[in-house]
Amino acid sequence: MLVLFVVFRFVPIIGAAGMSFTDYRLNGQFDFVGIDNYQRLLADPIFFKALHTTLLFGIVYVPLVLVVSMGSALLLHHVVWGKGFFRGALFLPYVTSFVLAGVIWLWVFASDGLINGLLTTWGTPAIPFLSGNQMTVLTSIAVVTAWRGFGYTMLILLAGLKNIPEEILEAARIDGANGRQRFFRITLPLLRPVVFFVLIIETIGAFQVFDVVYVMTGGGPARASYSLIYMLYEQGFKFFDFGYAATIGVAVFVLVFVVSIIQRRVLDKEN
Repeated sequence: MLVLFVVFRFVPIIGAAGMSFTDYRLNGQFDFVGIDNYQRLLADPIFFKALHTTLLFGIVYVPLVLVVSMGSALLLHHVVWGKGFFRGALFLPYVTSFVLAGVIWLWVFASDGLINGLLTTWGTPAIPFLSGNQMTVLTSIAVVTAWRGFGYTMLILLAGLKNIPEEILEAARIDGANGRQRFFRITLPLLRPVVFFVLIIETIGAFQVFDVVYVMTGGGPARASYSLIYMLYEQGFKFFDFGYAATIGVAVFVLVFVVSIIQRRVLDKEN
């Protein structure tokens, strides 16, 4: 497993970092250009637009998926019958491909789709989910991404809930603590390491959003959903500027690393 991890993880990372210092071309030839790609990146307004869009998406997506996952985990934790069925049913979207999820939700969010069809029936104006302002588009994409991916996070949080000693919760119940007090005073503090781990992986997922954007909006409208990874895709596989695409990849890696360190300093001081 270590060999596989090195070959398929570390080697490509090192290769991409090296490629970012070249003008690697489609025919396999390249010239060393030093830090030219990085200078170009820092002067590229499209990069900062994509960065702003990705950060906005993360601000919407990460809290959304955490709330949905936590709520689902708490419900499953207290289910007294059919736990296996409900766990499988809630996990099912996670094993659905992002492309298929995007196609399904394209119909749901269409101007004459499921939601707008119901709104029109009720006399409410249709909502331009994928063609409106940037926050509307990013929120719609965040909903699809959270729907598809919350099952994995839910299982992690459910495992954390199972590890909380029932005696502590029972003692709090006997002392008169209601459900809200038990959750915020006991459950959530004991889940802190698990929540921190989930926060990290979901933040990384937010920076890597691509599939749903590619299927549902193509980065539009007017680059309203133009994420960093979509920019990397365009530069590498549409314009064949592999050196610059690798530079964007390195920038994403650095950004995720910095954000993860900040999250650890702020949220996980004790550990």
